[in-house]
This record gives sequence, C-alpha cells and structure tokens, in this order.
Amino acid sequence: MVSNELEGKEAGTCPVSGHIDLSKTTLTDPEILAHPNDFYKTVRTEDPVHYDEKLGMYLISRYDDLQTVLRDPITFSVKKGFKENYAKGFQEELKERLANEAGGFFEEAIMTDPPEHTRARRLLDGAFTAHRVRELQPAITKLVADIIEGLLEKGEAEIFSDFAVPITSAIICEQLGVDLPSETIQRWALAFTQQISRMTNREDFEELAKELIDLQKFIIEQIKHRQENPSEDMISDLIHARAEGEENPTLSFGETVGLVRALLIAGNETTATALTTMFYVLATRPDLVKLLQDNFDDDRLYQRFVEELLRYDPPVRGLTRMTTKEVEVGGVTLPEGAHLLLLYASANDDETQFTCPRDFDVERSNVGRHMSFGGGVHRCAGAALARMELKVAAREIIRRMDNIKLAIPEEDIKYLPTIATHTISNLQVSFTRRS
Repeated sequence: MVSNELEGKEAGTCPVSGHIDLSKTTLTDPEILAHPNDFYKTVRTEDPVHYDEKLGMYLISRYDDLQTVLRDPITFSVKKGFKENYAKGFQEELKERLANEAGGFFEEAIMTDPPEHTRARRLLDGAFTAHRVRELQPAITKLVADIIEGLLEKGEAEIFSDFAVPITSAIICEQLGVDLPSETIQRWALAFTQQISRMTNREDFEELAKELIDLQKFIIEQIKHRQENPSEDMISDLIHARAEGEENPTLSFGETVGLVRALLIAGNETTATALTTMFYVLATRPDLVKLLQDNFDDDRLYQRFVEELLRYDPPVRGLTRMTTKEVEVGGVTLPEGAHLLLLYASANDDETQFTCPRDFDVERSNVGRHMSFGGGVHRCAGAALARMELKVAAREIIRRMDNIKLAIPEEDIKYLPTIATHTISNLQVSFTRRS
C-alpha cells in the first residue's frame, strides 16, 4: 500500500514496518502475497537467504545478493529454475497433453542459459529493434486516449480489465500481427502465470491446461501462416531473423513458438499489472496527481514517476534460479540443486539502497537503480516498450481525468494468488473528466 510520504518526512523518520514471525508464515500466505512489504523487510533483516518450507525455495531478498546471483547465469541457472517451477506437480501431465493435443511440447527459448540463451536473445532483440519503440508512440498515445475517453462516459471502471488489459493486448497484437480479443489474451496470460505460481491444485490445473493448449495451437497456426506468407510483423521477423556467426543462425520451430508465447503473454501481463498499479497510486495519492497536473510538460518528471512506480511496486515479484554447484550467497552455503526465488520486489524495498523505501519519491537520486526488469543477461527485452507505455498512459490519464478515487473500500482490493507477480485483479475506480 502507498504510505504517506509527507507524514514520515515531517517526523524526520521513515514509516516503521511491522514484524512477521518467519517460523509461522510463508510467502504463499494470501495476506502476505497481497501486502508483502513487512514480510520482505523481516526476511532481509533476520534471514536474507530464507528457506521457505512450503515453497521448497530459498528467498533471496537483499539487493546486493540479487546482484551477485544475476552476474553469474551459469552457477545460477534460469533454465533449471524455470524447469523445476514449470507446472509444479503436474509437469509430465502438461507436457504430454501439449504434445498430444497442441502439436508438441516446446520449452521457453528465452528461459535458458548461455550460450543457448545468448543466441536466442540476439534474435529476439533483433525483432524488437525492427519495430523501434519511438515509432510506436503516436499510435499508442491514440489508443490510450481512445480507451480513456470511453471510460469517461461511464465515470467508473474496473481498471485491470477495462483499461490495462485492453491497452497492452492491443499493442502486442498490433506488433505480432494477430487479431485476438483482450479477454482471450487475459485468460491465456492468467493461465500461464498460474502454472508458474506454485499454487496450482487439480481443479486449477484442468482449466489452465485447456487454456495453454488453446494458446499453443493458436501460435502454431500463426507461425505456419507466416512461413508461407511473411508480413510486416514481429512473428515474421522472428521466423526470418538471422544471428550471423552462430552455428544455428535461425530459430527452430520450437524456439519460435516459445518466443512468440513469451511476447504475447509475459510482457502483456506484467505491463497490464503495472498500469493497474499506476491507477491505484493515482487514486490514493492526490498530491501526486496535483504534482503531475502542475508540471504536465515536464518530461523528466513523468519519466521519474514511471521509474519510481516500477521500484515501489514492481509487477514481477520474483523469478526463479537453480544452483548448478555448491555456492555461497549472503553468507549462506547453498547446495547444488538449490531452488531460489529472486525477490526483485524486496530488492527494490532494500533500505540500504533506497532511503525510506515505502515513500513514493519521484526525486530519488537513484530512482533508476530498481530491479523491476531483472538484470544481467536476462534483463527484460521489452523494458523500453513497457516504460513508454507507462509514461504515455500517465500523461493521458493526467490530461483527461480528474478526481480519481477508489470506488471500493481499500480492504476489498484483491490480488492474484501467485508468487510470480503482484497483480491487482479488481480495482474499481471513479473519476471525472478534467476541464
């Protein structure tokens, strides 16, 4: 939740966090997942490489320790960590169903380790640079403005479904050259997030398996069409991209499936989460709304607002790694095969890096040092696009809306039950047209 920055500063101190008894709780507790910062602070202070018994994972919570892990992608394997977390408890069944019902089982090409990852990342980055972010801004601005204008007619909206998902879905569909309802993309994105949430039961699995099968069948159909009929879109770019000097200079069919899936789902879900969080901040911080209104032409301020938003409540809570040998992290010796959860959100809250981290402060001297896009060789490929979408959205909200307020009690706000993201799933907000 957003604390009152001014109150803490007037007292000359930072807001004090509550203490969590680590012996009696787990990150999977729904209340901890929804409001995790006291948990993060307790872990960082008392047990910064904390073993969560229920998860079966070590929680890496301090900024410096995460940096250590991210600098060594060989010892701390993304591929092994993701594979271990994939559809936990239902891995073989999901693989078999995808193979039998959706054309095969294809691993995530980007969730690999060097040198395999290096080649896939070069080809993915090539597709992104073919569609330069700056060239997309006018079209994205119009899209955001049109959606806001539609909401203003009602005076109230559920932000995740009515605002955030339609924006991110339309942008990625345009780039991939596909035509899908935002509701379909949202279902697929939620299913993908759930299967790496470590919180799936049999009933949940049956539903998410159906969605993941439908998702893969759609992607394969699109790829096969582009192979015969290339066009000016990112799927065609991936199919025909070449990494000169590599032994395998083009993507395999399975790698292409994995990358298209990542583009359609992963970036879409996380940016929609960040857009929803932005509305929450604006609805609960009228001082920030006034600051942005009074300085509408200050591009630096809007950029810093976006960076502080990403630091303060990052859409990605954490991602997994697995050790490939015995190694020490934060003074703790981890065995080979230890499963880690890198808590980017906790690193962003680390008071040794960010003074009074629960203050939302757009004038932080180190506002850009957050870890919301990860780091090292696995740093998010879509970071520039996400930043631009958030800044455009902030400007259009401030340009067109006023009196932004929560339309439900704060305690009624719900969050998705997943360790992967911190996603508000229902945010009812009211507003008026700015005169």
